[in-house]
Amino acid sequence: MHGHRRTGRYPPTAGRREWLGLTVLALPTLLLSLDMSVLYLALPHLSADLDPSATQSLWIMDIYGFMIAGFLVTMGTLGDRIGRRRLLLIGAAAFGVASVLAAYAPSAETLIAARALLGIAGATLMPSTLALISNMFLDPRQRASAIGLWMTCFMVGSTIGPLVGGTLLELFWWGSVFLLGVPIMLLLLVTAPVLLPEYRDKSAGKVDLVSAVMSLVAVLSVIYGLKHLAEHGISVTAAVAVVLGVAVGVVFVRRQRSIASPLMDMRLFGNRSFSGALTVILFGTVVSGGIFLFASQYFQTGEGLGPFQAGLWLVAPALATVLSSMLSPAIARTVRPAYLVASGLVLAASGAVLLAIVPEDGSLALAVSGVTIAFLGFGPMMVLGTDLIVGSAPPERAGSASALSETGSELGIALGVALLGSLGAAVQRGRTSDGATTAEGFIGGMNAVAWACVAILGLLAAVSMALLRHIRPGNEEHAETVAAGDPDDSAAKTAQVPGV
Repeated sequence: MHGHRRTGRYPPTAGRREWLGLTVLALPTLLLSLDMSVLYLALPHLSADLDPSATQSLWIMDIYGFMIAGFLVTMGTLGDRIGRRRLLLIGAAAFGVASVLAAYAPSAETLIAARALLGIAGATLMPSTLALISNMFLDPRQRASAIGLWMTCFMVGSTIGPLVGGTLLELFWWGSVFLLGVPIMLLLLVTAPVLLPEYRDKSAGKVDLVSAVMSLVAVLSVIYGLKHLAEHGISVTAAVAVVLGVAVGVVFVRRQRSIASPLMDMRLFGNRSFSGALTVILFGTVVSGGIFLFASQYFQTGEGLGPFQAGLWLVAPALATVLSSMLSPAIARTVRPAYLVASGLVLAASGAVLLAIVPEDGSLALAVSGVTIAFLGFGPMMVLGTDLIVGSAPPERAGSASALSETGSELGIALGVALLGSLGAAVQRGRTSDGATTAEGFIGGMNAVAWACVAILGLLAAVSMALLRHIRPGNEEHAETVAAGDPDDSAAKTAQVPGV
């Protein structure tokens, strides 16, 4: 690849072209996270204009995330087959068109359709960017730093989303928040062919459409059921949706093991680094999703702040995540990832303790400190976990591995919102029925959820030590064996066998 420099037995290091390409890959990442947050502010404005029903308003909000989660696995595998850069460009073009459709939607139905298209396009962008990073940065240390920067852009987008959205809504109409994506995607379409390499698995077969439909049904059913559980409590609808999703998922896995060209290569899970990191990210995002749900609501319900002011108080946790995302790859060069991830989870647990002891009359200082410390601790898990997932997969499966990483995060957040949200709501109902105010009841629910998070994080820290302790600082032994073609190294063998 142009720009790479050979360094003896180690994988080639990335040059200027690859680092410039990373800035291109940061554009869709920044936009996707920004697009997820600005709609919360725009909803009252577009509701006044389009007059959607209560059900339509929910679909306007939810359909985007549903489509991203449902299509991630299919799009990740599709990128492996047709080319990751090509899929990225197709997704960027579709995202730009859908953004214009959403901005000028004349009805709620049109806006829902445009948001669905935005979600499908977003599902092509997320695994493509991460998979291309794995192709461009072959050196493990550089790849970890690149993923740290990639994740930083995601957090920056989440942070500035409310600020940018609020400013646009003050100056323009609600459709302006969707038009943000148009110039960014145009810039991506112009620069990507010059700065990004193309990569695809030439030995791969056709995409199995039956598997694609099954993965969509499985993921969407589970996430819909969990969301319904979080909003309405235990119900037949939620139970049927989750059971259906799990049942289809089981059949999906069996099919992948029996067909020649599976949508998801189940042999990836045989790699200890891959399966261990995916497990930690899945359960770690359960906790981070629950903490963020209650912390973001606390500033409005517990402190009585407006949405914009609440967004400003969430800047500190986002900056903490950015800081730990940037520092973790550097620290991991001398400290085993297991120790660093486990230490981060213990730090996150200490932040959860502060949220657990927020008094019923509220404490802004405790709440801000708690959520900031918690998200400072989540950084190593997300950055190093993602790097291990992508780095453990052979090059021809990078798209699939990236999609699984993203899907694990989506499922983890949905689980956290549903399960921890239900726990908090139950405690809140109990407190308010005993005479507590709405704010006092909510804080009681947040306290209970925070204590549950402390227990989960403590257990997850121990599990991460067990699952990841075989990986050395900087993952250097993997780099050496792959570069040297050591036949005794399982990861190297996997990378050398086409189609594995």
